Order: sequence, then structure tokens, then C-alpha cells
Amino acid sequence: MPVDDFSIQEHSGSEEAPPKIEFPCLYPIKVIGYAVDAFRPQVLKVIERHTGALDPDLIQLRPSKHSNYLSITVTIAATGELQLQSIFSDLKEIESVKLVL
Repeated sequence: MPVDDFSIQEHSGSEEAPPKIEFPCLYPIKVIGYAVDAFRPQVLKVIERHTGALDPDLIQLRPSKHSNYLSITVTIAATGELQLQSIFSDLKEIESVKLVL
């Protein structure tokens, strides 16, 4: 197909807002960091500070291929945006944390 047959749409300034999260809800938080001994307990302690006790069935651990990094996914019962912002902010303060999603 020739290039001339493609129509290019201009990007309009009015984009739709991302969908709002309806609270309370189950919300997964993924934290990736160096696989050091203190990483897992520090991450869980920070999250529990904002949520209360965590259900062990809602915690998933996944080491990297060479076990240099560890991914922890914790599904929480999120109560609001402020809670999520506080958790993300506190997790980023942990020295061994590389990424919070």
C-alpha cells in the first residue's frame, strides 16, 4: 500500500482522562529491587504500615534469572489514592528498591 493511502490524524489537545479507580478495591503493587536479605522484610513492613496485616496468599516473589534482583507483588485492599501515594513514596525511600509499579 502506498504511503499516500495512509491518513494521519492530528493529535487533539482533548484527551480522555484515565479511568478513575473505584475504592475500596484490590490493588497490586509491584516492587523490584536488589535481592538482599533486608529487601523483602523492609518492603512488607512499609506496606503493612499503610494497610495493616497482609494476607500471605496475596504476596508473590519472583527472583531474576541470575537472582540479583527480586520482584515482590503484593495485592492490597486499597482504600484511596492518598494511601497508594503514601505507600509508593515510602517504598521509594528504601535503598535497595529500584522500581515501584
